[in-house]
Amino acid sequence: MSEGEARALLFAGLPGAAADLGLAAEVTAARLKLLAALPAGLRDEAARTAAVFHVDAPGWYREPDRTPYLPVFVDATLTQRVVEARYRRWRAPQEVSRRLRPYGLVLKSGVWYVVAATESGTAATYRVAQVLDAVPAEERFERPRDFDLGAYWAAYLEDFRARRYTGTATVRLSPRGRRRLPDNVAPEVVRAVDATATAVGGDGWVEAVVPTESTAHACGELLRLGADVEVVAPAELRRAMAETVGTLARAYGLPGSA
Repeated sequence: MSEGEARALLFAGLPGAAADLGLAAEVTAARLKLLAALPAGLRDEAARTAAVFHVDAPGWYREPDRTPYLPVFVDATLTQRVVEARYRRWRAPQEVSRRLRPYGLVLKSGVWYVVAATESGTAATYRVAQVLDAVPAEERFERPRDFDLGAYWAAYLEDFRARRYTGTATVRLSPRGRRRLPDNVAPEVVRAVDATATAVGGDGWVEAVVPTESTAHACGELLRLGADVEVVAPAELRRAMAETVGTLARAYGLPGSA
């Protein structure tokens, strides 16, 4: 078995991820060699198992990321080679240049991220689809022996959640609105409703306190629930909801909306 085929074994059950990484051929070759080495009975059982399981990592309702520079980061991570990259981020200046030392790659809900350190030595997370250009340099680096990719990613997610939600809102939800929550809001919001919901009236409506990112984001997210949600507080969010609904009413020429 070649070195590339040995590497590819990790992705034997993730054909989409293997293709993203440029390892589709190696995964196929490694799988065929492994199957050929098995006794006939086990080989048949492995084939039956493979026929009834399929992993599709990306979520619904969005196109998969285009990641043309993912193979560059794969090779740079394995060979510990510096990458000269141009990256587009959300804050100004949006386009920045970085000399990255890739420590590892993470596939999260169908989205690839590279965890890399800059010249300062501090590790950060970069979405691979936001890389505008990536060229491997001659310079090599030493990956810290004590760097744990799994532990880093867990800490990164916890920090992201803490930074993401900066406020709260009190909302009322109909029974249908509560059922629709998992398909329209983040899991943290669903958990908050489950933890804080109290009955209001006798028609099944509940009142709950949910975390919010910003007024604009919360308004857009809650409007997905239509008439099955009412914002009680804060006043700024309630006003934003009313203004948006009023604008929609005027757009559709409803009576009394002028």
